[in-house]
Amino acid sequence: MRRMLYGVVVVVFGLLVAAIPAPAHHSFAAEFDANKCTDLTGTFTSYEWQNPHGYFHLDVKDPSGTVNSWTFETVSLSTLKRSGTQRRDFENSIGKTVTVRACLAKNGTKNRAAAETIKLPDGQVHRIGQDVEGKFSEY
Repeated sequence: MRRMLYGVVVVVFGLLVAAIPAPAHHSFAAEFDANKCTDLTGTFTSYEWQNPHGYFHLDVKDPSGTVNSWTFETVSLSTLKRSGTQRRDFENSIGKTVTVRACLAKNGTKNRAAAETIKLPDGQVHRIGQDVEGKFSEY
């Protein structure tokens, strides 16, 4: 009897755990278009230093003079740190002009892209995303 109760508890627990929503990780190719990469220059407004990917935001002026808010995704925080990019690099860029090399969203979402590199206000270029074009962009 005790063994049967234990088995029921294990099965119920397993079903409950399986029902909990879990965030899925995605690949670059599923969300972004490596054939639609571009340079964007704008004012660095904010960032989210979080896993599984970091995010940051720029206000970018289009040719008509309209300012659009862009969201950029980076690689994981551990990869950023290994490549030499620190949180303070983003903190020190708030309110300043930066240039980002990024690949646009595949599904047509406006003003969303995966960052490859960022040129900080001090002129340093950091690789903050996948090198999907097969080159480290120089500015």
